[in-house]
Amino acid sequence: MKFPTTFTLRQISDIIKTDYVGDPNFPVLGMNEIHVVKEGDIVFVDHPKYYGKALDSKATIILINKKVDCPKGKALLISDDPFRDFNILSDYFRPFKPSDATISPSAKIGEGTIIQPNVFIGNNVVIGDNCIIHANVSIYDNCILGDGVTIHSGTVLGADAFYYKNRPEGFDKLLSGGRVVLGNNVDIGALCTIDRGVTGDTTIGEGSKLDNQVQVGHDTVIGKKCLIASQTGIAGCVVIEDEVTLWGQVGIISGITIGKKAVVLAQSGIGKSLEGGKSYLGSPAEEARIKIRQMAYLKEIPSILKKNGNK
Repeated sequence: MKFPTTFTLRQISDIIKTDYVGDPNFPVLGMNEIHVVKEGDIVFVDHPKYYGKALDSKATIILINKKVDCPKGKALLISDDPFRDFNILSDYFRPFKPSDATISPSAKIGEGTIIQPNVFIGNNVVIGDNCIIHANVSIYDNCILGDGVTIHSGTVLGADAFYYKNRPEGFDKLLSGGRVVLGNNVDIGALCTIDRGVTGDTTIGEGSKLDNQVQVGHDTVIGKKCLIASQTGIAGCVVIEDEVTLWGQVGIISGITIGKKAVVLAQSGIGKSLEGGKSYLGSPAEEARIKIRQMAYLKEIPSILKKNGNK
């Protein structure tokens, strides 16, 4: 999330009421999660396991719950609760704004685009030319749709990220201020749910096609010309490169990459990154040719046991 204008370290410190280390006029351009940070961004870290990763990241302002040596060219915001203060900043720069119309007056809808009855379009949504948005679709604030996009009934674009911190009193939600961005000629089936990024974008590339009942988690990036079949569940922060095919009921854990032109067969569970250009099967997923051979061997076990005198 980029701020509407450059802020200073002191100004950010005043918003969240924290101490800081660095030049009070140090420029702050935005805020993001660790996997998408750029120079000028704030990143938060609240666990010693990830201090080094945050301090060494591209972020130049680290919101942290311990006084540490400040890396050269960076600044620190010292907080007793970085998660809470990151939420304060999200709410400050992108607060929830209730809609007072089914189609927001601030939405921009391109020429030749058809909006069917009972569609909700939120604030600052941009929809390109020659799109078809079918009945009962909900498009939350700030979503961006390219040209020639089709979205079928019951789909929701831009719901909040499924991201919580477990506190003694219950689960504390990380606020979502990101967007969903669809490229040109993307088709989304019925009853799909595409969650927005926490601070960045959940992106589906040009020409990709999603079947019905597909879940895409926050900050996931899906490349161009991908095919994703029904009941596939993709967790947050996944990278799916171009021309990947995911067949029905595939489940994918967060934070991994699936390489270009990979094919994942139905009901597979993916718990680690996969190389491109290969076919995969099973849970945990392995190369399909290896998994099929293993399954054939398993079928031989009863006959082997019987041959060796076991009932």
